[in-house]
Amino acid sequence: MQLLETIKCKDGKLFNLKEHNSRFNQARKEYFGLATKMNLTNFIKVPVHSKNGLFRCRITYSKTIENIEFIPHQFKEIKSLKLVEGNQIDYEFKYSDRKNLNKLFEQRGNCDDILIIKDDCITDSFTANPIFFDGEKWWTPDTPLLHGTQRAKLIGENKIFECRIRTEDISKYKKVGLINALWDMKDMPILKIENVV
Repeated sequence: MQLLETIKCKDGKLFNLKEHNSRFNQARKEYFGLATKMNLTNFIKVPVHSKNGLFRCRITYSKTIENIEFIPHQFKEIKSLKLVEGNQIDYEFKYSDRKNLNKLFEQRGNCDDILIIKDDCITDSFTANPIFFDGEKWWTPDTPLLHGTQRAKLIGENKIFECRIRTEDISKYKKVGLINALWDMKDMPILKIENVV
């Protein structure tokens, strides 16, 4: 099985490398049984054509790094989220095979994205960790499918906080935002809670 790291590259600069390195080495240890640590910056060379604009640096790896590519990125607009049950879903590691996530995404109906519910707890959207605003603070579920690097960075900076968020708790919040490697709190989509259906 191949795993992924997706790193934001803007105007030639790579973001959140500390968090990406941490997750990369943890996955190598837990999934592949490799104890030696590697530093991704030793392997990434930003090509000339990717030094202007926004790109996803997509690293595919198993026991070794197999491919590094730079893909132009465009933000897509997200105005609605569909609650979808995924009790059997497992995405503890960032797998390159997303077929089970794709099946859940296909259930979105007329909505732009999904919020996956597992054992009555909110987990993630199709490509992001959700954060919920209660009027004072932003909270992220303590039951993510994948511990995102942006999520880890913002928790470490005390900009977001973890708590259990069940389906019935959603109405207590005013807004929901979506964060991932490309979306920080300045760039993320923000939806009114009424747009979660």
